[in-house]
Amino acid sequence: MDEAQARDILRAAGLPRSAELIALGENAVFAAGDLVVKVGRDAARAPELWERAEREVALAGWLAGAGVPAVRAAEPHARRVAGHPVTLWHRLPAAVRPAEPVDLAEPLLRVHALAAPRDLALPRRELLGGVERWLRLAGDAIDPADAAYLRERRDGFAERAAALTPHLPPGPIHGDALPRNVQVTADGPVLVDLETFSRDLREHDLVVLALSLDRYGLDPAAYDAFTAAYGWDVREWEGCAVLRGARETASCAWVAQHAPANPAARAEFARRVASLRAGDPEVRWYPF
Repeated sequence: MDEAQARDILRAAGLPRSAELIALGENAVFAAGDLVVKVGRDAARAPELWERAEREVALAGWLAGAGVPAVRAAEPHARRVAGHPVTLWHRLPAAVRPAEPVDLAEPLLRVHALAAPRDLALPRRELLGGVERWLRLAGDAIDPADAAYLRERRDGFAERAAALTPHLPPGPIHGDALPRNVQVTADGPVLVDLETFSRDLREHDLVVLALSLDRYGLDPAAYDAFTAAYGWDVREWEGCAVLRGARETASCAWVAQHAPANPAARAEFARRVASLRAGDPEVRWYPF
C-alpha cells in the first residue's frame, strides 16, 4: 500500500484525506488535528497487524494506569477499514527539544519496574522473527550467499539468546529503545511507538544504545549519561554480545528488503554484511 492508498483508507475511516504524512513504514502515520492516525499497510499480514494494533491500544491503557509516560490511544480499539487496522492516538504537544539517549532512562526505569499485566498477554521480543521475510523481499537484489550467511547467523544467535542468564529480572520492555521513540514535552519524556512492547529480557532495551555507540556514531558522552541515569551499563553483562549480535543480524536483514528498489540500500546492506563477515564490531553503519 502506497501513500495514496493509505490516504484512501483515511477517507474511508471518516478522517481527512489531506492529513499530514508523518511516516511511511510498516504503518502509514498521519497527523490530523489533535489526532495521530496509524494505518497498517501490509494487507497480506492483516491478521498479524490487527492483533498487534489491538495489543498496542490495550498497552497504552495499561501504561496510563501504571503512570508510565507514554502515548495515549484516542479510541479503545482499532478500527478495521478495508481490511487494514487503523488506530487513533492523542497527538502529543510539540517537542521542546530533540530527544537524547538520557531521556530514555526514566521511562525505561518505570517500565522495567512493572510486573507483566494480568489481563494482557505480551509476546516475546522476536528480534529475529522478521529476518526470513526481509530476505525473501530482497530476492535477487542481494547475493544468495549473503542471505544464507544471515540465516545461519540468525539460527545461531537465536539458540544462544535462548540460553542466556539475565542480569535483570525479565518482564515488560519497550523493545526498540532509541531516542526517536521518545518525545520530550514540557512535562518530560514520553514513550512513543509501542508496537515492539514485549515481555522478555530487560537487557534488550539496553543493548540498543550499546550497539548505537559502536555502529551508528552515538556520542560516548551521551551513552555515559544514559547509563549513569539508568544505573547500569549492559556492556558489563556477559550476555551483551549475544543480544547485540542478534540485533545486528536483524538490522542487516531489515535493510535487505529495500535493496530491490534502492541502490543506497544495496550499498548499506553490503557494508553491513561485510563487517559481520569480517568480525569487525566497529565498522560504521548508517541509519536507513
